[in-house]
Amino acid sequence: MQRDFHILWTQCLNVIKDIVPEAVFNTWFVPIVPLSYEDNKFTIQVPSQFFYEYLEEKYVNVLKVTIHRVIGKGTILNYRVVVDKTTGGTVDYPTENTSGAVKKIIPKDANKAPNPFVQTPPQDFDSQLNPKYNFDNFFEGLSNRLGRVAGESAANNPGKTTFNPLFLYGPSGVGKTHLCHAIGTRIRELHPGKRVLYVSSHLFRVQFTDATRKNTVNDFLYFYQNLDVLIMDDIQEIIGLDKTQNTFFHIFNHLHQLRKQLVLTSDKAPVDLQGMEERLVTRLKWGLTAELSRPDWELREKILRNKADHDGIVISEEVLSYIAKNVTDNIRDLEGILVSLMANSVINNREIDLTLAKRVISQAIRLEKKQITTQMILEVVCKYFNLEQSLIQTSSRKREIVQARQLAMYLSRKYTDSSYSYIGKVIGGKDHATVLYGDVAIKNLIETNKSFRIAVEEIEVQIKK
Repeated sequence: MQRDFHILWTQCLNVIKDIVPEAVFNTWFVPIVPLSYEDNKFTIQVPSQFFYEYLEEKYVNVLKVTIHRVIGKGTILNYRVVVDKTTGGTVDYPTENTSGAVKKIIPKDANKAPNPFVQTPPQDFDSQLNPKYNFDNFFEGLSNRLGRVAGESAANNPGKTTFNPLFLYGPSGVGKTHLCHAIGTRIRELHPGKRVLYVSSHLFRVQFTDATRKNTVNDFLYFYQNLDVLIMDDIQEIIGLDKTQNTFFHIFNHLHQLRKQLVLTSDKAPVDLQGMEERLVTRLKWGLTAELSRPDWELREKILRNKADHDGIVISEEVLSYIAKNVTDNIRDLEGILVSLMANSVINNREIDLTLAKRVISQAIRLEKKQITTQMILEVVCKYFNLEQSLIQTSSRKREIVQARQLAMYLSRKYTDSSYSYIGKVIGGKDHATVLYGDVAIKNLIETNKSFRIAVEEIEVQIKK
């Protein structure tokens, strides 16, 4: 006789409540709705694709243990995911695994890597790559375009381009690790016979220390020198470690001479890696050095819109624009805000509106207190270019005056909610079409002129002070 699935799930919740913190329980387990228990298959409904993936990544073991304990070890867990809230559309994620939880892609353990002393054929080689991070979901903008283009080129022809080594640098959270996994995954897809390894510098150091202690350094070298592609993240972490640097130097030389692909990341450009051996720094600069900087406004909007669509989060353009304007430092912050909005929406059973977005963002980051206006932007631009404001208000067609006028229009569109007509009225009594043209002209100039782009970034810093 089949047991009542509502009672079973209530019993599961009672067990889970004793395992996880209260906040986790309320956020990720209370919203789950039990649907049925038939033929040893227990079906639960979750509110979005994002919700399902988060449960699988963080709490699959909790679900597994609980289902074993309450229902039995032969139980199969089936997820029903809501993919369209307007029509009620759903999709099921069944599992053939009878362990009690849906089969999942197990995230890589940061403390593990392939055993450097065990040789395996390429098809069985564990590259330590996460296929979730690929080129399809690595969105392109001005801040990462060079790195992405070079990464795709290196992935298509590993070791055969001038992008070897490919050195990616930038602050935390701008997509360096994502791009590394995307490059490695593409190489594995196109060249399945190649031995590709992604490894953090921290783990490389741990392995080397262990090999030194066990007197197996030769085996360690043999393993790394037989790779076809080496992707090393956060190379700055071996600064000050002379023996580790020396070993990596020999591995680098060996692979490069054999035209094997090297991809390296750091928080600084090679020239700024103080404490790194000069001979190694020289080699890091042999190929292409590409900076990944903080995402610009348009890229932030693109990332938010695509992630919201992927995770099944219903979010208005007004809210999306507000997040993009206020969460500016890195991509991780953007994704974290969406997670918080999703959790708050589910717990409180409310739509993600501007009020909720403001509250969540104010709790996560420091918002600018001052009100940014078109007049303020005009003052900052004129001061930066050492121009009298009265000149902007004229019909002068001098290049520097036109450029400053258009830049004030562009920044007003970016940092205020003012209409084209209002901006044109404040900046020289121009019409809607002139403001629109100026906005487009500045975007094109930012894309093609690096020195101008740097000037714009400096002006933006002054605006937000």
